[in-house]
Amino acid sequence: MADRRILSIDVFRGLTVAGMVLVNNPGTWGAVYAPLRHADWHGWTPTDLIFPFFLFIVGVAIPLALGRRLHDEGRAGVILRILRRAAIIFALGLVLHAVSNFDAATIRLPGVLQRIAACYLVAALLFVFTEWRTQAAVAGAALLGYWALLTLVPVPGFGAGDLGKEGNLAAWLDRALLGPHIWRLGRVYDPEGILSTLPAIATTLFGVLTGHFVRAAPSTGAAVKGLAWSGAAGMAIGLAWAQVFPINKALWTSSYAVFTAGAALLALAACAWMIEVKGWTWWTRPFVVFGVNALAIFFLSTLLAIVLTRVHVMDGAGHSRVLQAVLYERFFAPWLRPAAASLAWALGNVLLWLLVMWALYRKGIRVSV
Repeated sequence: MADRRILSIDVFRGLTVAGMVLVNNPGTWGAVYAPLRHADWHGWTPTDLIFPFFLFIVGVAIPLALGRRLHDEGRAGVILRILRRAAIIFALGLVLHAVSNFDAATIRLPGVLQRIAACYLVAALLFVFTEWRTQAAVAGAALLGYWALLTLVPVPGFGAGDLGKEGNLAAWLDRALLGPHIWRLGRVYDPEGILSTLPAIATTLFGVLTGHFVRAAPSTGAAVKGLAWSGAAGMAIGLAWAQVFPINKALWTSSYAVFTAGAALLALAACAWMIEVKGWTWWTRPFVVFGVNALAIFFLSTLLAIVLTRVHVMDGAGHSRVLQAVLYERFFAPWLRPAAASLAWALGNVLLWLLVMWALYRKGIRVSV
């Protein structure tokens, strides 16, 4: 599978970024179907799978892309490419926060793109400098170490082992180091904070290990079987671990990292079976379009959402209203029940970016970072 671009990986990436756009852009947060919401704290919903799926596929792509570049460009050239790409992704995340909040005193510093940049940087450098056994050991140590830190290290005012929103070590560290520069001023934790990036790196490394496996697999069928068995094992281990360290997306608990990596392996196995083994490719083109422009779509869709909530227009009654609310209430809310209308707006966002990127794709233009 390693001698050609693997269609199922592009499709899996495209499905994931389409899911990102869908869950991040409801018509109103006051009416969202439960599966399209994050779990409030412990537990998980389908939405909680999307971000780790994206980090996982970032990891999968590292051996497949950088392996060839190491041969062609040498280690120094690849390292410069990694550093430049990580810096650009991190900067784009800061741009989104700056557009959303111009106040330098409270601008949020962590974020989705910032976490992607950090995880990519560490995982890619580990790929360049180490073998797969070391990468597996780092992932395991990160997950075990994070578990120990959150359950054994006492937090001032709360003690050890508090996994609540305010009393856990990761939230305390974010408040101590970042102050007001965390998710939504007044909140007590950041879902993309400093310490919780450690297990997120492990998620990315699980993807890197999967990339190694896919490159070395003797056949597509063997790769699919290996992905499926590993995925089932990962989900089972994650669920078992959750009995003592709950699955939690905001904390990115070790059980969550293992469980979601297992789910990602199963999803990738399903894509590979349908596309690479059975040859069912008739449905794949829209997700390929999304997959080859994934980071650009996430950035641009988020930027558009921010702009629509910052621009004000006069409504029919002569009142200044947010443009997004005016469009939603005029074209979606009158025709459907609230949750269905909210979902229709989100699907409209997915369709909009599919049309934009399809037009570029047909001209051979890829918007990549």
